Amino acid sequence: MPLCTVEFFSNSLQKSSQMVVILPEPVVKGPYATLYQLHGLSDDHTAWTRFTSIERYVSGLPLVVVMPDGGRGWYTDAKQGFAYESHIMKDTVSFVEKFFPVKKNRAARAIGGLSMGGYGSMKLALKHPSVFASVAAHSSAFARATDPPDPQNKELLRVFGESPAGGKDDVFALAGKIDSKSVPAIRFDCGKSDFLIDSNRRFHRHLSALGIEHTYKEYPGIHEWDYWDAHFPQALEFHRKSLGI
Repeated sequence: MPLCTVEFFSNSLQKSSQMVVILPEPVVKGPYATLYQLHGLSDDHTAWTRFTSIERYVSGLPLVVVMPDGGRGWYTDAKQGFAYESHIMKDTVSFVEKFFPVKKNRAARAIGGLSMGGYGSMKLALKHPSVFASVAAHSSAFARATDPPDPQNKELLRVFGESPAGGKDDVFALAGKIDSKSVPAIRFDCGKSDFLIDSNRRFHRHLSALGIEHTYKEYPGIHEWDYWDAHFPQALEFHRKSLGI
């Protein structure tokens, strides 16, 4: 399968950025559906291809997989700093849909990620429900935009501010505001021994209380690549059903 590393200028970041793109073999004629797959806090646009078998998992599918660089920006337009939400929603999506043979409608777009990227994918899907048909997140850091940051954590304070709960980046608040007719297909999972399990369980209970249909799974495992590699295929199958591919 063709694997591209793309350098492009992001207007939102006002700097050069990168993405890795997996293209399908031209067995099935395009245009294709698109999956935007987001990395975690300590990684970059190369992580999914370096640490998982994502290329093998998507082999043969009429699907373009886009793995952008989200820095340490939490896929959020920071209170002080870079606009990483705009970078994904404006610059990355528009670039992909201009230069690659992909469909340009909600029914053909999916998003997913792990940890910071799990939070980011869920937030972007709930905040922009007209853009994505499905979201599948792993080991998500949902509480980072709801709990008051440690005063010593200057990085989170710059991104989310001192009182993030209920704000524009709080997935719990976004779920409570979304039009029930606009909710994308939702799936998320977490390892039972992952340090983020409590916030994932909280989000599951929250969606259930709101009556929002979703799939939530827990499996043995911790916050590591072995877990994400093992469970990405289940997320991919979830996206396939939503995208009709």
